[in-house]
Amino acid sequence: MSGTIVDSLYEDFSNMLAFLEEKGEVSWANIANENFRKVLLIAAASHFERSMTDIVLNFVKQVTTENHPLTWLVHNKAVSRQYHTWFDWNARNANQFFGLFGADFRDYMRKEVANDSDLNSAVQAFMEIGRERNRLVHEDFGNFSLEKTSEEIHHLYIEAIRFVERFPEALKTFAEEQSPG
Repeated sequence: MSGTIVDSLYEDFSNMLAFLEEKGEVSWANIANENFRKVLLIAAASHFERSMTDIVLNFVKQVTTENHPLTWLVHNKAVSRQYHTWFDWNARNANQFFGLFGADFRDYMRKEVANDSDLNSAVQAFMEIGRERNRLVHEDFGNFSLEKTSEEIHHLYIEAIRFVERFPEALKTFAEEQSPG
């Protein structure tokens, strides 16, 4: 496990559910599990939102400076409350997001994803978490019937985090390849 708050939530709730089942509290375990799956999905999506926005801002800070006007422009107009507009959550790919960095970067990332089945799986899992999160929050959270088990959600999270962890290096590598000299 990667040791994030999402992993901790998964472990804590799994232990709680096991305890309830062990005590014969099957009804309470089912109620807790129904709510836990939704919380786990929101936690995973929220973790990715924070991670990806931090990655973009840190990249801008690296190529400019912390207090550079461009850094603030990106923060205020491209990052703050804009994350969910970065992606076409109905797609199985992140090409819309990659395209925000320009056509050359989009094409670079398309090739990277096409040539790396692990990265492709990670991107698809990332997109699925975002898509399921949107369905959950926009289709009446309280009544929403989430089809995925907590194990499936956690597996998607573990798969998707590989994309989030690799993305900063992809930005850096592309930028270095583009710099003159």
